[in-house]
Amino acid sequence: MWFFFLKAFMPNWAVQQRLRGPFPLSARALRGRRRERNGRRMQDLAGKPLVVLLSGGLDSMVCAGLAREAGARIVALTIDYNQRHRVELESAARIAAAVGADEHIVLPLDLRRFGGSALTADIAVPKDGVGEDIPVTYVPARNLIFLSLTLGLAEARRAADIVIGVNALDYSGYPDCRPEFIAGFEALARLATRDGDQGVAFRIHAPLQYMSKADIAAEAARLGLDAGMSWSCYDPAPDGLHCGLCDSCRLRSKGFAEAGLTDPTRYAVKPPA
Repeated sequence: MWFFFLKAFMPNWAVQQRLRGPFPLSARALRGRRRERNGRRMQDLAGKPLVVLLSGGLDSMVCAGLAREAGARIVALTIDYNQRHRVELESAARIAAAVGADEHIVLPLDLRRFGGSALTADIAVPKDGVGEDIPVTYVPARNLIFLSLTLGLAEARRAADIVIGVNALDYSGYPDCRPEFIAGFEALARLATRDGDQGVAFRIHAPLQYMSKADIAAEAARLGLDAGMSWSCYDPAPDGLHCGLCDSCRLRSKGFAEAGLTDPTRYAVKPPA
């Protein structure tokens, strides 16, 4: 009975999240099916222009590596939104060069004028572990804003494919990382653009959607990418170190450990196991 109540009054993503609690679903099987589907979609990109939303983090680095592996002509877009961890912009530049991007645009967008997040306002970054609620490091509508800009660039470059490194398993609970959001934006892209009106079927690739951080760390190794190029920390310590205690540092460290890989990250404090 409670299941039908959930289905009636809660969105699908929330129902699935509740169902994972007392009655866990097979996340491994779900990841496998999604990786297979996304793998197929990433195989027909050879020679085609493709826009990668490149933050400079581990996830976006792996997405750029997958685009390179698929033979796409990479246009990388990095948003300088005046974030607390602006050091990730340097990582994005290194990654764009490493994957041989045809073009790398760093677009200024000062979201500190909006605030509302520990990444864009004078709010302390949580350091007590990953919780169940959406954390204050959530930037209001960030992925919606970023994907809209990415879509504009894609249309200008006559690209029908966009890659974003969102993840719905090992992440901090951000609502704009859900598969429903990605599917919804893909449909919107076809309605909101000239190219979509003329029949172009925009595709939003989210190849990491159902991968754990361990899966992603292993994929970086498989692609021959130096994970040390990427930046994850929300609250950089002095001397270019990851703080080691924010949600992003904890998830990153956990991923390398579970993958059985050496973590190349330099932490100010060793993340708790």
